Amino acid sequence: MATAIGHPAQSQFVEEKPTNGLKGLKHWRHDIVAGLLVSLVSLPLSLGIAIASGAPPVCGLISAIIAGLVMPLLGGTYVTISGPAAGLAPALLASMALLGQGNLENGYPLLLGVICITGAVQIVLSFFKAARYSALFPTAVVEGMLASIGLLIIAKQLPNFIGHPFHAHEFFGIVFETPSELMLMNPRVFLLAGACLSLLFVLSASKSRLLKLLPPPLIVVTFGAVFGWFLGLEDAFLIHVPENLFEHGLVMPNFSGLLTDQTLWWAVASTVLVLTMIDGVESLATAAAVDRIDPFHRKSDPDRTLLAMGVSNICSSLAGGLTIIPGGVKSKVCIMAGGRTLWANFYNALFLLLYLFAATRLINLIPLGALAAVLIHTGYKMCEPHLWRHMAHVGREQLAVFTVTIVATLCTDLLWGIGIGMLAKLILHVSFTWPAKQNLSEEPVRLGQGLFDTLRCVATLFRNPVSQREMRGLAYNLYCDKPLVCFNWQFLSQELANTPAEAQALFVHITPDVRLVDHTTLDNLIAFGREFRGSGRGPMEIVGLEQMWSKSEHASSLHRAANAEGVPSRFEGLKQRFIELLSDRSRIRPVIDEINDDQKADLAKMGLAITAQPTRDTRAELGQRSLVNVSRGPRDTQLELERMSLTPPDAVQPLAASTASPDVNSPPRNGYC
Repeated sequence: MATAIGHPAQSQFVEEKPTNGLKGLKHWRHDIVAGLLVSLVSLPLSLGIAIASGAPPVCGLISAIIAGLVMPLLGGTYVTISGPAAGLAPALLASMALLGQGNLENGYPLLLGVICITGAVQIVLSFFKAARYSALFPTAVVEGMLASIGLLIIAKQLPNFIGHPFHAHEFFGIVFETPSELMLMNPRVFLLAGACLSLLFVLSASKSRLLKLLPPPLIVVTFGAVFGWFLGLEDAFLIHVPENLFEHGLVMPNFSGLLTDQTLWWAVASTVLVLTMIDGVESLATAAAVDRIDPFHRKSDPDRTLLAMGVSNICSSLAGGLTIIPGGVKSKVCIMAGGRTLWANFYNALFLLLYLFAATRLINLIPLGALAAVLIHTGYKMCEPHLWRHMAHVGREQLAVFTVTIVATLCTDLLWGIGIGMLAKLILHVSFTWPAKQNLSEEPVRLGQGLFDTLRCVATLFRNPVSQREMRGLAYNLYCDKPLVCFNWQFLSQELANTPAEAQALFVHITPDVRLVDHTTLDNLIAFGREFRGSGRGPMEIVGLEQMWSKSEHASSLHRAANAEGVPSRFEGLKQRFIELLSDRSRIRPVIDEINDDQKADLAKMGLAITAQPTRDTRAELGQRSLVNVSRGPRDTQLELERMSLTPPDAVQPLAASTASPDVNSPPRNGYC
């Protein structure tokens, strides 16, 4: 039995798939409406992200405008709207303070120079096809990074939310200082910000169709401006965008300061590394997520996207703007509004230009507390409790890595947090792929043998897991004999991409030598299977995965080999319990009633199954379910089951899945999706 991925093939679109470039201009009716709605979301978000980054508010609008004017010309994605992102705000603020030695005003021109260098690095990486290395980052680490950024955003916006500055600048310092600062808050600012935040949560939970035309952030910011005018807030609590942008609004990068001050070189190098890493991982992950909800099922080009981001970052920094990456919220609004190409981003930029030059006075009525509420809600969505429950549902080991990444990031910084999370994931994988005791030599361990075994396990995680490729009829078969983990996903991804064009089915075989399939790789395989089937090429199935031990009920949970260290004990314990219970016929019926789905799945891995309650003729009924072979005559049930062990004899037909390739023409079975 194989694990089928994807839904049955659906009817193909009769309408031609929209493309970027000049050909995409014919969809202007759809894109201009989408651009208008996206601009209404982009306006408050861009202003708030700039403030959260420690930059002037107008810099956020400049970034969004530059992204809209440049990205459609370079392509890479189709309906992904780019601009300043909340995920980079804490990193930009910390880098600005580091470069300016605590002075944000001096640090911002230096940061613009660093953003320009980051853009140049991204262009170079795109030519080396480096986008594929973003898959090295495990899902739990990426989610942990984003969750920690969400917590940082919430903490950093508390001063604007209560209308009083904080002395602390680090996360835990702000948390500990909050009770005392609440006693000094501005009641009017706190009332307005609290009302805006409450309204935002209510609107976000609403299913009203009106909210598709009027995005919740726009409604909240408008409400905040009116409420702020009613409360009579002072100018100190309002946004300030200069009316003459060219005289007072543009900030130029300070390249001379970066080159002449050697004490800044280490800070420059570390900032470029952090921005490149977060930019790449978050951007490519967002682009891939948007591809999955694209109604035309188009696939973005990661390296082209990386190139477009590099060029956009250079242009943005030279105009005084922030870093530019694809945004998930704005992209979703674009799709819901009917956007079809990247020209929707271009129209979004034109509308923002209109707001900037024609509605400056209205923008300056927006309270900082209202934008703080929008950003706190954004940060909450990045670290909400549902995310923690989801990670726990995927597996406790994923929750552990997720938590370690968050704690490490909050205690240090983003670069160290990601590194510690990656190290935790690597240690976890090595422990899961360590040879079982029965396979180790019985000879005394020689000096250095333990280190050699460790290095061998680590090296295996970074090697191509595919050992054999075979075209059998119209089915393409890939055989894996090494762990399938995030660290070697780029090899497996390339193998999948090299599937022959004439193949009408794809089978990925998990051989008994594979000791581990991690969550990130399995999640990527499931996503690839959906794309493969959605392209009309046929089914994709993972053969042999059902023979492995799943860490949870989640479809993409971590899977270990059934003979891995620590796994047999659970099998043996469960089997021994049923041996004892089956030996006493009077206890069979209540025992069967107590069997849960997890225990049935465990028995299925041993070739056993209990699918119904036994009848009066308990022995014959169990024989029909392959628990005992009654055709041989009366035997002791315990001896029969002990002889079956984990692998039933030939006379007993196991219910476990075969690793043989299914017929190409047969329908998929046991689909995850």
